[in-house]
Amino acid sequence: MASQRVTTKIFNISSRSYSSKPSLNEVVIIAANRTPMGSFMGSISSLSATQLGSIAIKGAIERAGIPKEEIKEVFMGNVCQGGVGQAPARQATLFAGLPTTTICTTINKVCASGMKSIMFAAQSIQAGHQNVCLAGGMESMSNVPYYLKRGATPYGGVKLIDGIVFDGLTDVYNKFHMGNCGENTAKKLGITRQDQDDFAMSSYKKSEEAYKINAFADELLPVPVPQKRGQPDKMFEADEEYKRIDFSKFSKLATVFQRENGTVTAGNASTLNDGACALIMTTPEHAQRLNAKPLARIVGFQDSATEPIDFPIAPAKGIPTLLQKAGVNKDDVAMWEINEAFSVVVLANQKVLDIDPSKVNIHGGAVSLGHPIGMSGARIVAHLVHALKPGQKGVASICNGGGGASSIMIEKLEETLGKDEKPKLTLYTRDPCPLCDELKMQLQPYWDRFNFETVDISKKENVRYLRLYRYEIPVVFLNGQFLCKHRLNEELLVKSLNDIEKYRGMQQ
Repeated sequence: MASQRVTTKIFNISSRSYSSKPSLNEVVIIAANRTPMGSFMGSISSLSATQLGSIAIKGAIERAGIPKEEIKEVFMGNVCQGGVGQAPARQATLFAGLPTTTICTTINKVCASGMKSIMFAAQSIQAGHQNVCLAGGMESMSNVPYYLKRGATPYGGVKLIDGIVFDGLTDVYNKFHMGNCGENTAKKLGITRQDQDDFAMSSYKKSEEAYKINAFADELLPVPVPQKRGQPDKMFEADEEYKRIDFSKFSKLATVFQRENGTVTAGNASTLNDGACALIMTTPEHAQRLNAKPLARIVGFQDSATEPIDFPIAPAKGIPTLLQKAGVNKDDVAMWEINEAFSVVVLANQKVLDIDPSKVNIHGGAVSLGHPIGMSGARIVAHLVHALKPGQKGVASICNGGGGASSIMIEKLEETLGKDEKPKLTLYTRDPCPLCDELKMQLQPYWDRFNFETVDISKKENVRYLRLYRYEIPVVFLNGQFLCKHRLNEELLVKSLNDIEKYRGMQQ
């Protein structure tokens, strides 16, 4: 056999150059909205999770004012997927009218699903993989089915398993309800039943006050609920859980998970709910290209994990790392949104992290507003987007079953108005439009507080708006941010004008 010569190439490994730190794109949020949350078997129980998700997705796109085709990828959280159907995120996306070319992924990280969806979308944009992504979460706990094991039916009957409890609320490692984990945390940290009851009642009172001052007006998206044949849809416009409270009975409620010396009750825990939330993210450069207003920027995010039984304090494991990476002191965080799966969750994390309670869940939380588990992580981020003042930073954090948690820090972006510049009110309309004429009349008392422009969606150069708002006019934006559609939301107009003028006054 002829001999073969083997040539070996030697590479100088030390000569290779490596990047010491990756360069990541900045991520901004250009829309953040949610449906109101319905009570269990309540006002929106006739709608599936994916139908609610489609409403949130469609609303976010309308509020961003961008073509549907610009959304390249969608991440949606959904936990209790039994009976929802194949590929829930895909369903919600196509039901919202997005192109079939849109990439879709459903995320299940239990209660952190909606927030983890935002993190996945942000990472995709940071890495330059996508330019515009939509993320959020959806859940219809009212429609979660009971399960029946496959196989022969045994003598003596069968047992139905509640899908909500089995897939959403059971610690599989200890084989008990998540509420027992809450009891364990309360015992470890010395948090009493009275502490939890006081916190829960405060949550209800904060939510009630928040509605009085329209604190949720910027984020809420009305849901049309079909009625009996021949009757018009009924609009569901506000969370219904916070009204269902009788404080006189609060202290008399029985403990649920631990009868002897227990602390967690139906009153100081979150409820079962329905709802959906969606946010749209992009880079500042693409926001400018799309003529979309960046509302906030994502400063950073962090996952954390601990023992499954200690899931209530999992946020406290990740938040210090998030703050360190962002270079932000906890005292410089203006608002904290810590999800109220149980009152003990927030009390425990406040205690471990030593954070100011007056900055935590200032408008109430899941105990009073509701906790659709696949949606909640996205909801608390969306609320920060609208509730923070320009220049302020906020942290949203949510624990999840199995011992995990996700946390995100965002910064509300400052207004770009000049010293004496008025905000611009933009009306999307076409001729004729009687409703638009009526809205103009309603604007008369505020005429000197803004510059006014109209966009005729029927003109060729405005075809992108025709596709978005064909059946929605009049649509109103104030200083680049969605204000209302169909009719003037006068309370929100006044609130928004006051906020802009107050901020401008502070800058002078």
